[in-house]
Formats: sequence, C-alpha cells, structure tokens
Amino acid sequence: MKIIYYFFLLSFFVFDYVAFAQYNFRQDGALSISENYRIHPSTVTQSEVFITVHPNNPDILFSSANTFTPNPFFIGEGVYTTTNGGTSWYGKDTLNGGNIFFHGGEPGITITEKGRFIVTRVGRAPFYGLYSHYSTDNGITWSNSVTISQNENEYKAVLTTDAFSGSTFNGRVYAAWTRFTPPYPIMFTYSDNGAESWITPKQINNPTLRSNGADLTIDQSGKLYACWAGVQDVSPFTEIKIGFATSTDGGITWNSDDNKINMNGISGVLSDKANIRVNGLPRIGIDTTAGQRNGWLYIVTTQINLAPAGTDPDIILNRSTDGGSTWSSGIRVNQDALNNHKIQYFPALHIDHTGAINILYYDDRKTTSDSAGVFLSRSTNGGDTWIDYEVSDHNFMPQPIGGLGAGYQGDNIGLTANGKFIFPAWMDNSSGIYQLWTAPISFTTVNVENQNTIISPTQFSLLQNYPNPFNPATTISFNLPTKSFTTLRIFDALGNLVQTLVNEELNAGKYEKIFDASNLSSGVYIYSIQTKDFTESHGMILIK
Repeated sequence: MKIIYYFFLLSFFVFDYVAFAQYNFRQDGALSISENYRIHPSTVTQSEVFITVHPNNPDILFSSANTFTPNPFFIGEGVYTTTNGGTSWYGKDTLNGGNIFFHGGEPGITITEKGRFIVTRVGRAPFYGLYSHYSTDNGITWSNSVTISQNENEYKAVLTTDAFSGSTFNGRVYAAWTRFTPPYPIMFTYSDNGAESWITPKQINNPTLRSNGADLTIDQSGKLYACWAGVQDVSPFTEIKIGFATSTDGGITWNSDDNKINMNGISGVLSDKANIRVNGLPRIGIDTTAGQRNGWLYIVTTQINLAPAGTDPDIILNRSTDGGSTWSSGIRVNQDALNNHKIQYFPALHIDHTGAINILYYDDRKTTSDSAGVFLSRSTNGGDTWIDYEVSDHNFMPQPIGGLGAGYQGDNIGLTANGKFIFPAWMDNSSGIYQLWTAPISFTTVNVENQNTIISPTQFSLLQNYPNPFNPATTISFNLPTKSFTTLRIFDALGNLVQTLVNEELNAGKYEKIFDASNLSSGVYIYSIQTKDFTESHGMILIK
C-alpha cells in the first residue's frame, strides 16, 4: 500500500505535461473566440481557478487551481505556465515547494514586474495558517514555504503586485484574505522582497457584519483599493453589503467602510444544479489606461431579488468615477431577458488595455437548468452598454466534488488579458472530472465584409437575432449563397426606417452585424434583408 501511495504522489507532482493549443477561431460579433481546450489535462480534479499575466512580458501567463484526489486523499495547488502567449503550457498538479503533504490549496497568484511568480496557499493540520512560495524560473521550481500567518482560520488570500514605475511602492506585493474568527475581519499584509518575508498581518476593517471574499487592486500612483462582502450571521449567510477600503501609504493605514454598497448575494446552493455551493462575493478592477475613464473603479457581484437583478441570479456591476467616494446604482451586466429563469454566477472581472470592462461568468441561457456554459460580457463605454459573447463551445453539468465540503464546485473562475488576447479560465467536468479550461479571445474587430466567406452557404437565410429581447445591442446573422447586392434595414413598429446596417454588394458567405439601439426607446423593431433573389423580415424586442 505504501508503494502505491508514493507512486501516486510522484504522478501527482513530478511529471510535467505540455499542452499545445492550435487556435481555430469562430467569430462572435466584434470578438474572435478560439476553440476551448484544457490547460493541463490530467486525472486530478482541478477547481477554483486563477490566471494572471506578466506585467512586462505579455507572452508569459501563469494559472493555478485547487487540485484534489480523494483516494489517497491529497490537496495541492496546480501551477501552469505559458511562455509563448498560450500556444503551449507546462506545469504540475501541485506546487512542490516546502512539505507538500501539508498544503491545503486555495491558491492566490501574482507575477512581479521582475518576473517572480508568487503563490499563497493555506496549510493543513498540524501546519494551519497561510503560507507563500515563489519561483524565479517561470514556475518550474518553487521555494520552501514562507509563513504569513499561523492562525488556524485563514481563508484564501488574493494577491496583487504594484508594477507601476511611478508609484512610491513599486515592486511591493500585497495579500488580503478573510479570517474566519469573530469579528470575521479582512486581513492584510505586504512584502517588499518578492515574498521572501511578509509584515505582520493586520486588519483592514472592524466589521459589524461577517466579512468574506477580499479582493484588491492598485492605481498608477500606488493607491490601494480593497473590497469584500458583508454577510449576515445566520444561515444562508447572505451577502447584504459591499465593504470598501483605501490606503494611500502602501497598506500601513486604511480608510474603511463596511457598508459602502447595498447588495443581495446568492450565498447558498443552486438546487437546479445538484445543490452546488455558490456565492455572490465581489471582485474589483480599475481602469489604468490613462484614457478618458482612467481611475474608474468597478465592482462586480452576483445578486438576486434586488433591482436591477431579477428573480434569478444576475451579474451586477457598480462603478465609481471618484476613487470610490461614491458608487453608481447597480448595472445589470448579462443581457438576456430579465426573470427568464436563467442563472448566471461566479463572475470574474478584468479591465483590459483599451479600458474595456470584461466579465466572465457561468450561464445556462443556452442549455438546460441543470447545466451551464460560459459567457463573457464586454463594455467599451464604462458599463453603459454591454454585448454578451458565448465563450464555451460545450456545456457541462455541475456536480459537487466529493470530499471537499458540501456542495463544493470551487468558488471562483479567472480572467486576464495580455493585449493580444483575453484569457478566460474556468473549471468544468465535461471530461469526467473538473479540469481547467480556457479559450483565448482575440481583440480583432470583425467587419461584415470579411466574415467566414471561405465556405459558402447553400441557400439564402436571415436568422433570428441574438439575444432577443435585447438591451442595447444584438447580433443579426444572415447567409448568402451567391454574390449579391444586399440591404439590411431596421424599422420601428410603424414602418419607419430607423437604421441601414448594410447597403452594398457582398460575396457569398456567412455574415453577422451588430445593431446598437442605445439611442432608441423600448419597443418592437423589424429587421429586413433584401437581395435580388431573396427578401425576409423578423421582429425583435428592445427592453430598457
């Protein structure tokens, strides 16, 4: 038995696996989305995923996940790297620094501007607490564990690095997490030497509600921003507030407000999805592009039964244009119909190099209620309007992972971008066990005249717009079997011309055109296509 056990451990953390990705893109409106692939295919369960990019080398990305096997029982932190922009990945299903027998998963990750990979993780008995490891060779080898805290009740740190050259605190690495002992505060620490040591942890807040789910971000000056959920102290421990704090001295002192934004989260289980455990915990991001919305802050949550969320879970964004002093009312991110019995959950947030807001989440609008896919919502105007994109090319049926607590599927998914691609990261069990998946998304703008013209359709057709109902934008698709002068027009319910989307000769092919109705009022609209040999019309509904 001992021989079998050690052989298993060798297979768990010694052997590398290189996954190669061949990007075959499909067009979805203004984005090109590649086929889905697993970053590190294995026989080990991977969940609770993160992904980040080197601040000075866009070809280097680092991803991590909780890794688990039930028999023999083992928990680790997967570490997976690409140094060629996602073309290939290498890594292991556990970080092998320190004594791996006492690792407890729940990784937090970052890459410093000098290229040092850093992971935090919790410890298992008898070495409870929060620990870190670092790698100076892109995740191939790892340091022994560095103690951050030996408190038994530390929960999942998030990491971020100050990579801004103009910041007083350039190079500093920050960590924040929840301590699950009364009064359930958000804890914080930092390192000035690449995680070789950390200052003594301190509380950010003195909460009257339980805190949970810390997140961090930084602006160009080095100012720190933190957020978390304020949770009721009775089951199902609903998240009812978003807490927010700032620090202008590198985390030495904090200005904290535990009741900054009202929310109504989804802490509990999803009965339609095998009673998996879910949450509405906030994620924070900031625009640092030096553009027109530089410094705008965004917080995303999952909420229900509090407008603009409906009677099923929706993704809700709040934004601040004044450094967090005041916040907007909620903005509904997912653009499917309100109260349509469709479920969105586990949002991840990233503000890319263009200043666009990207939010990744699970969504069952294209499948049955016991299943899920993955969608991305993107806004290029600060959250005023959104377009939804289906990222996944397959669905999966969520199930709890036995042996890791009732209903556990993992508590988050991940998202980053490197200037060329948006990189989503999520876990699904379509391969038989939960694995880490991605589908790089190109920023390439797709024009109507160059879409998918290699293989011609066999007949004319005008497809139903998607989404429908919509707000404020929707995609209209049509097929041309031959070269044709084509007109695509939008009319209101009275027959008045609203907009002409296409009025030119097009080659045979499959086409998509986005109709943006931001300046129009709610109502029924008609879209109509006309060629020499084909005319067809469909109705669509704008709901604001």
